[in-house]
Amino acid sequence: MLDDILLLIEHYGYIALFGLLAVGIVGLPVPDEILMTTVGSLTSNGGPLSFCKSLLVSYAGTMTGMLVSYFLGKTVGKPFLYRYGKWVKLTPQRLDLAEGWFKKYGLWTVAFGYYVPGVRHFTCYLAGVSAVSLWRYLLYAGTGALIWCASFLTLGHFIGVNAPKIMHLIHHYMGISAIVIVIVAAIGIALFMWIRKRGASKQKKTG
Repeated sequence: MLDDILLLIEHYGYIALFGLLAVGIVGLPVPDEILMTTVGSLTSNGGPLSFCKSLLVSYAGTMTGMLVSYFLGKTVGKPFLYRYGKWVKLTPQRLDLAEGWFKKYGLWTVAFGYYVPGVRHFTCYLAGVSAVSLWRYLLYAGTGALIWCASFLTLGHFIGVNAPKIMHLIHHYMGISAIVIVIVAAIGIALFMWIRKRGASKQKKTG
C-alpha cells in the first residue's frame, strides 16, 4: 500500500494527495496517517513537494471527504449506513462506537475523531444524520482537519525519509496512542527549536 501511495504521489503530485485524502475520509481503505507523514517527509531537505502547498491541498482533500460524508449521512440516513456501510468499512460495530462518542461529546467527536482510525469516518456521517447545521459542522470539522493535517505533515517533515516506515511500525505494533505521543513530542521539539532559533537571532541583533 505504501509503495502504491508513493507511486501515485510521484506521478500525480498534489492531485493524488487531494484524491487519496478525500476518498480515505469517506471510508475507503487509505492509511491516512501514513499518507500524511509520507507527504511531510517529501517536503523536507529539498524534497519534491512544498510544505505550504501540501498543507493546503491536504486540508482541501480532507474537507471534501468530510463534506461528502456529511451530505451522505444527511440524505441516506442511518439505516442505509447500517445496510451498505460495510462496503467502505463502516461496520455496524464501528458505527455504534462512533454513535456513542457522538452522543457523549457531540461535535467535539468530529474535531478530535481524526486521531482515531475507524471513528473519524463515522462522525461525519453521524453529523449529517443528526441534522447538525452545516456551519456548525464546518467550524468543528474544519478546525479538527487543520490541526490533524498540520500535525502529521509536521511530523513527517521533521522525521524525514524514514517517516512512513516509522509510522507504519508504530501503527502496527503500538496503536494510535503511541502515534499521538509521537506527534505531540515532534511538535514540542519543533516549537523548542523555533523558540531557540528566534532567541539566538534576537541576541545577535542586540549584541
